[in-house]
Amino acid sequence: MEALILDKEQFDAIARSITDVQEKLAELIPHDKEKFVDNQEFLLMMRVSKRTAQSWRDDGVIAFSQIGHKIYYKIGDIEDLLTRNYQRAYNTNARVQLNPKVFKRTI
Repeated sequence: MEALILDKEQFDAIARSITDVQEKLAELIPHDKEKFVDNQEFLLMMRVSKRTAQSWRDDGVIAFSQIGHKIYYKIGDIEDLLTRNYQRAYNTNARVQLNPKVFKRTI
């Protein structure tokens, strides 16, 4: 492997190029937090019933948009709901043996 030595101008030019690429990528990648999911997707994501989702809307727990009979939620609002109710583990030294036959991911 061959070592390569760059002077300050070359290094700065590379750094500017990387920054430009990052900015262009940020423009191209859609902002998922601004995307919407409908009520059915929300129910599946959160694994709650229609009634629970209705209660959360009535109580102001989750923001939503309604067009006619269709309900929509912003991804960012769903993330905010989860973040507000996040509980840190208080016993990080606990040892739990999970049975892989019982504990499996469903998504």
